Amino acid sequence: MIRTALIALIVGLLLAKPTHAAPPNFVLCMADDQGWGDMAYNGHPALKTPVFDELAKSAWRFDRFYAAAPVCSPTRASVMTGRTPNRMGAFSWGWTLRPQEITVAEALKSAGYATGHFGKWHLGSLRADSPVSPGQSGFDTWLSSPNFFEIDPWMCDNGKAVQMKGEGSEVIVARALRFIEQQQQAGKPFLAVIWFGSPHNPHVGIEQDLALYQDQPKKQRHFLAEITAMDRAMGQLRDGLRQHKAAENTLLWYCSDNGAIPEGSTGGLRGKKGNLYEGGLRVPALMEWPARLKDHRRIDVPCCTVDIYPTLIELAGTKVEKQPVLDGISLVPLLDGQLSKRNKPIGFWDYATRGLPAKSADLLQELAAEQAAGQQRPAAEAEPIHPDQLRTDYPDDTFPRHSAWLDGDWKLHRIEPPNGKLKWELYNLKEDEKETTDLLAKEPDRAAKMQTDLQTWLKSVVASLNGADN
Repeated sequence: MIRTALIALIVGLLLAKPTHAAPPNFVLCMADDQGWGDMAYNGHPALKTPVFDELAKSAWRFDRFYAAAPVCSPTRASVMTGRTPNRMGAFSWGWTLRPQEITVAEALKSAGYATGHFGKWHLGSLRADSPVSPGQSGFDTWLSSPNFFEIDPWMCDNGKAVQMKGEGSEVIVARALRFIEQQQQAGKPFLAVIWFGSPHNPHVGIEQDLALYQDQPKKQRHFLAEITAMDRAMGQLRDGLRQHKAAENTLLWYCSDNGAIPEGSTGGLRGKKGNLYEGGLRVPALMEWPARLKDHRRIDVPCCTVDIYPTLIELAGTKVEKQPVLDGISLVPLLDGQLSKRNKPIGFWDYATRGLPAKSADLLQELAAEQAAGQQRPAAEAEPIHPDQLRTDYPDDTFPRHSAWLDGDWKLHRIEPPNGKLKWELYNLKEDEKETTDLLAKEPDRAAKMQTDLQTWLKSVVASLNGADN
């Protein structure tokens, strides 16, 4: 009897089909110019963000999350690659990816994921033949804008210029949900990158949102209204994920691309968009993943947009051959409750160069006219990559403007003016998050080590810039 039961058990185990957990889906959302204090849950006195507030109470809230750069395009490049943006020459707004960069969309696509980009791109031309368009950067489908966008926005629909109808944040979420529904029906894991154009100026609110801010000055009314519209779109996204039965196994990750603009709030932190003090880099960030993140948590471990790429690669269970040097770390140990202290510092470098203009409506209306006439110009002629992007002769003995090194609670600033003496500053963010008391003279040993580490990192960044990773 026992022998018969044992044989039956063994046979049953041999015949049983192995079960594998379905790979997770990923939705990456990013605001455009939303500062640390531009959330009701972070103490803004007037702003109404009920969806974000609910997420901050029920999901994971990051209290020390950093954009990799103090302006938009570089930070977006860091999300795509896991690398500090100067490694690829994405120095400032309007600068592109380098064509040879490996993107998270390419990596996940090779692992069987469907990939879609929706909203602000700002990493290169949207002409389909451009080597730095979304389609050439790993995305199967895309409804994208060269830069920020407002109401009834001009967008590029897989290479075709079209004008959409509706509030901009809601427009891109609606298209993203269509993509998500298709992948759910096909049983395919997906990466959906949803990059909002709000609350970048010029600020244009719609009536239902403006009505909430009647007591505010006109310019502030429109700024706040754009954030509330984005909040509502995030609610539509979460509802849609549930409707399409995708919410449970989808990691939804939200952050902003840089610190606050003049209309916005840093929550009292020093500096704003465009500089490397906390107000220019620290941004709101939230994460939801019902299947894995069961409990609400407030995360005080420093995390950064460069961490997104390695985290997703590990969660997808894939590896990238010939992976160039990464600046980010996988946050999977954090998700599993095994990381309480970051083991790798974060470097920042605001390179001394100007941004490059990219006016969305002008670029796309020009493209639409060419397409209507059947005379579309090649991207290399109409929107070429800036030659400085492709240079490989950058000096490695000077690191112009402002760089910083964040190591736990300590943050070192290196300020190299065009004419003048090199300046260093050191702050303890645990005791002084507003960076008011320079401790450089009181912490000579710590400062010396951090200076050496920062200089070593800066040299490695220039080495990448000059082709060492190719």
